[in-house]
Amino acid sequence: MRSRSNSGVKLDNYARIVHQTILRYQDPVTGLLPASKEQPDAWVRDNVYSIISVWALSLAYRKNADRDEDKAKAYELEQSVVKLMRGLLQCIMRQLDKVERFKYSKSTMDCLHAKYNTCTCATVVGDTEWGHLQMDATSLFLLFLAQMTASGLHIVYTQDEVDVVQNLMFYIESAYKVADFGMWERGDKTNQGIPELNASSIGMAKAALEALDELNLFGAKGGPSSVVHALPDDIQHCQSILNSMLPRASTSKEVDAGVLAIISYPAFAVEDMELVNITKEEIISKLQGRYGCCRFLRDGHKTPKEDPSRLYYESAELKLFENIECEWPLFWTYLILDGIFINSPEQVQEYREALDGILIKQKDGIRLMPELYSVPPDRVDEEYVNPHSVERIPMGKCPLKWGQSLYILGNLLAEGFLAPGEIDPLNRRFSTIPKPDVVVQVSIVAENDEIKTLLLKNGIEVETVADIHPIRVQPSRVLSHIYARLGRNRRLGLTGRPYRRIGVLGTSKLYIIRNTIFTFTPQFIDHQQFYLALDNRMIVEMLRTDLSYLSSRWRMTGRPTVTFPVSQTMLTEDHTDLDPAVLATLKKLQDGYYGGARIQTGKLSEFLTTSCFAHLSFLDSGKPHSSSMGWGEDEEEENFFSEGTVHDIHIDDDSDDLAQYLDQLLATAVPQKGVSAEGRATGLGRFKAAASKTREMVSLVNKAKELHIHNVHMYLPTKLFRSPQPSLNLKDSSGPENSQCPEMVVTSESNLPRGADGSIDYTALAQLLKDTHSLQDQADILYILFKDKGMEWDTRLHDKDSTVRELLLELYEKAGDLRCWGLIRMISGMLRKKVEELDWACSDLLAHQKHLTVGLPPEPREKTITAPMPPDQLAKLIEQASENITISILTQEIMVYLAMNIRTQPGLFSEMFRLRIGLIIQVMATELAQSLSCSGEEATESLMSLSPSELKNLLHHILSGKEFGVQKSVRSVETGASPAISIHEVGHVGATKSERAGISKLKSDMKLTMPSPSIDIEHIEPTARAEMCHLQSMESFDGSISVPAVQDSRQGQWLRRRRLDGALNRVPVGFYQKVWNILQKCHGLSIEGFVLPSSTTREMTPGEIKFAVHVETVLNRVPQPEYRQLLVEAILVLTMLGDVDINSIGSIIHVEKIVHIANDMFCQDQKALNADENILERDPSTGICRLLYDTAPSGRFGTMTYLTKAVATYVQDFLPSGACALQ
Repeated sequence: MRSRSNSGVKLDNYARIVHQTILRYQDPVTGLLPASKEQPDAWVRDNVYSIISVWALSLAYRKNADRDEDKAKAYELEQSVVKLMRGLLQCIMRQLDKVERFKYSKSTMDCLHAKYNTCTCATVVGDTEWGHLQMDATSLFLLFLAQMTASGLHIVYTQDEVDVVQNLMFYIESAYKVADFGMWERGDKTNQGIPELNASSIGMAKAALEALDELNLFGAKGGPSSVVHALPDDIQHCQSILNSMLPRASTSKEVDAGVLAIISYPAFAVEDMELVNITKEEIISKLQGRYGCCRFLRDGHKTPKEDPSRLYYESAELKLFENIECEWPLFWTYLILDGIFINSPEQVQEYREALDGILIKQKDGIRLMPELYSVPPDRVDEEYVNPHSVERIPMGKCPLKWGQSLYILGNLLAEGFLAPGEIDPLNRRFSTIPKPDVVVQVSIVAENDEIKTLLLKNGIEVETVADIHPIRVQPSRVLSHIYARLGRNRRLGLTGRPYRRIGVLGTSKLYIIRNTIFTFTPQFIDHQQFYLALDNRMIVEMLRTDLSYLSSRWRMTGRPTVTFPVSQTMLTEDHTDLDPAVLATLKKLQDGYYGGARIQTGKLSEFLTTSCFAHLSFLDSGKPHSSSMGWGEDEEEENFFSEGTVHDIHIDDDSDDLAQYLDQLLATAVPQKGVSAEGRATGLGRFKAAASKTREMVSLVNKAKELHIHNVHMYLPTKLFRSPQPSLNLKDSSGPENSQCPEMVVTSESNLPRGADGSIDYTALAQLLKDTHSLQDQADILYILFKDKGMEWDTRLHDKDSTVRELLLELYEKAGDLRCWGLIRMISGMLRKKVEELDWACSDLLAHQKHLTVGLPPEPREKTITAPMPPDQLAKLIEQASENITISILTQEIMVYLAMNIRTQPGLFSEMFRLRIGLIIQVMATELAQSLSCSGEEATESLMSLSPSELKNLLHHILSGKEFGVQKSVRSVETGASPAISIHEVGHVGATKSERAGISKLKSDMKLTMPSPSIDIEHIEPTARAEMCHLQSMESFDGSISVPAVQDSRQGQWLRRRRLDGALNRVPVGFYQKVWNILQKCHGLSIEGFVLPSSTTREMTPGEIKFAVHVETVLNRVPQPEYRQLLVEAILVLTMLGDVDINSIGSIIHVEKIVHIANDMFCQDQKALNADENILERDPSTGICRLLYDTAPSGRFGTMTYLTKAVATYVQDFLPSGACALQ
């Protein structure tokens, strides 16, 4: 008999430890592990972590097998792992109705439970009795399911289980915007059951999605049907939100040791090594003690000061837990594993030695890891005075199986029984390795031969949709519908992925569906409901944004391929050439560098070898899939589904419309070249799927209405499915011949047709539509009808129905053709249009920890959005907060632009926690008013008339804080066109290039040449006029906007700067931490009657987002942005006293008094210098001298000089007696 090797003996010892501490507690029926004798339930997270050591030991035995018994032992250990993982899968499968509901609701009531009955897999507490929503627990289970499957274990047995895992991926894919209770099951650290966004949950979800993507759950023996898919855009969302959060862990926890699990083993979710090191350093410096690390600052769990009879804490009570938080040895096991993976033997040795000193040794020699170490109740005061000086006592579970398991894993790795790659077969540990530069492939496709010829004339060689056959081009919404079929399973009541937009990472792959290659156009080409896609500059801007995003975020094998279609709407009005903006972009793309991305242009067929491919086999026809087996065949089963709780959502019967659509598409011969004539008929025709058999498509769409599909009209141009209407023959102003006709203008109230009783004759007014040439007049008439008679009122312009809605839709298309943006926005408001990405944009901003407000201050008019909402509800809230329909539309638009900016340039938003869209719109109008030297009303009109791309440009300049100029361009005198306004950066000397060239007079010359596109609104109904297209809040601009034509270019510069910073809530770096320090030395800060009490520091720590938002809320009570910014400057001066060695600087400090003292000093000094009275005019609403708003912070007469004097005057009674005399 062979003798046992040394390694074999050591492994046998570890097997003994694993059996004694973990496996002997495993339930023989379910395979689950109870937490402890006192807590017999099975927690998902603890179970997964506990079984890792068993899995690692099985791998070590397999690798170091001396004898056949070792292989048998390895197999036995593997089966214990499979048993537990399948036990957890059983628990989840009993709650599939929750998985299904949660995909749509994201509610804490509809989530999977966090713990189950160890013996039966049943639930143990009610939905409301526990903080069940823990995305990291579900994600951890999925991550290890992937890793273990990749290592050769068979955990998933059937196709039904594959569908369950696929739906679990849909369950966690929105983790980046789901507030949950986190890995400590508490949510907000006050323990009051408030869920919050947790970095640990987002990171674990990202890791799980990446690990499972394209993984075959049946292992090496599986076919295409057992492969699961993740959407790369969801993974990237998690990544960017994670990067924006770290090193913070959540809004209430500025640092949390649980984040170690995502910056290192097991998730390795962060790709930026610098961020990993910063986060690790934060955790070690703020949380590490002599016995491990605290979970987070002011954690009261099992401390002597915690009241065990209460589940929650009082806010001010949290201060009691400072410096006596319990220390958990568990986190040192993470740091040991981290040292192994980053190859730092010193770190491994340091923490192994530290752990050996605090583990509890049993009589049988086994070392156990206690849950935590607590301060003895009789030595609390001593620990308060000298933190980390008192000997602590072990408390809680012993061993904590989770920690014990990771400790054993660390030992197996440290002693060389396993290599890091063996417990990480999916290579997650390489996430921080720098990636090579991405080359983005762009294939330009012409809609038809006419456009192909035009492009060739400009030296750009492209193919048409017909030329690239058999590769199929489809709009991105088709891909959304295809993914909605993924994971669909009738027997389990699973509907697959909720219909959602597919981002640019998803549309940049090529897809093999039924042995045919499909390419999908980007989402922004696909705007159907909203007007952004009418602006070619906006389309080009979105393309630039997408290409830049792709080059920085692409992580998949193969290059990204963007299919960019050039359609009829991208031509000039006379259809003789391409729109200049589109042409310039196409030429830049040929150069190989655009928007910061490396570009390769070419034909799709040339990119087939280098592109990234995805094979969507779940759509293969005739696939024996559980979702199609026996549907509707068994009547009893049918009844079960319709009555049971599982089946809230009806899945269509035997015929699958999408499958039919694909069959139809693939059966079609080469696409017909004249297909786009339908789209060409109107300026709105978008580039759509090329399919020739339209009649069959119509029947398909009618069938699709039976499905619960949001966008039925995705298959072909929308026009096809509208009921035919007679042309209304509304005269338009585009043709020169119209100018000959006598024009009937609704200029005064007397012109409105009246009935016998003197009231407006609406039928006659509707008839005026036929005689009116001006689009603006037509819109005004329709507005009056819309306000007074409603959307469905029949104007009887023709024999057939002609409702106000139908006339508005037609006018919308005409305004779209002529690019009259003011009209387009006004009609969009009346038609209650919503931006397609509105909820996505809102969620994106919220996920970056930015609260949103809509409407103008103060509350309750200004409404705050702190959590994602369904699109309809969101649109309704915006409508309620907006003063009129046009502002409501503008608010939606700006929300989308803010989301586009935060996605590509998150740095623009640093130190801003609340984005106030109402104020941003106000500031935009003020900017235009000042730059164009016009009234607030004209400026508002100019703002409404800006094209989407110019509006986005203006917003970007305001956010970036750079100086910029606004000019009306010469093109603005064209009849009927919106005033063209150009926005440009200002050079170093404060003048634009055009001004330096000697044409600064252009601005004043142009001011009067622009005919207003609107009729005289003075005499239309007063209510209609007020709501039609004006900001009522312009009175706040009053005198400050009447800027003289010739002036010092620096005048107004600081007022403008303060106004922008105040509107954007921008504060200096470290401002909130300084406010926290000053609150420690006074009873509170009073700002315009609202007090920020010092007690907030007892609940919140200085680095918490929650604290920053709290301070911001008080500052936001001030409606004038420039005054708010002066208050911020005053607080900044005050905070310098926080560094002075004074115990207290008074009771409540009234900040506005300090500003008024400074203001009075400033005015006295100016009067002493014989300043003109009108220069020293005061703002009536605040009493502050307007000149002070426009004064630089530094210098002899700077605001900081006066504020410093004012602070010294205000708090001099509290200054130390030896202080210098005030100069």
